[in-house]
Amino acid sequence: MSDIKKLLGKKIKLIRKERKLTQEQLAEKVDIGTPNISYIENGKFAPSSETLQKIALALNVSACELYNFDEFSSINDIKKELFEALDKDEKILKIIYEIFKSIRFHVK
Repeated sequence: MSDIKKLLGKKIKLIRKERKLTQEQLAEKVDIGTPNISYIENGKFAPSSETLQKIALALNVSACELYNFDEFSSINDIKKELFEALDKDEKILKIIYEIFKSIRFHVK
């Protein structure tokens, strides 16, 4: 799921549900139609910057937070990103290794 519109929609839906809001309630707060919220959450539409700001305000998060997709990364995506970073920068490798050594006996 690499399409930014889909990830953004998934994030908006996740936060909306955490806030216990229906699509209708969010649409009312943002002053757009309920179908538009559905289209945004399903990745069919990308909201304008103005609508995105209204959604962020309605959900009580920063617009930047709506683009934090860390929780949607699969373990394989995480491994790939980590291995790529370790291959590119020896300093990162040494830091990660020191962290690993300090926590390996504490993680069960």
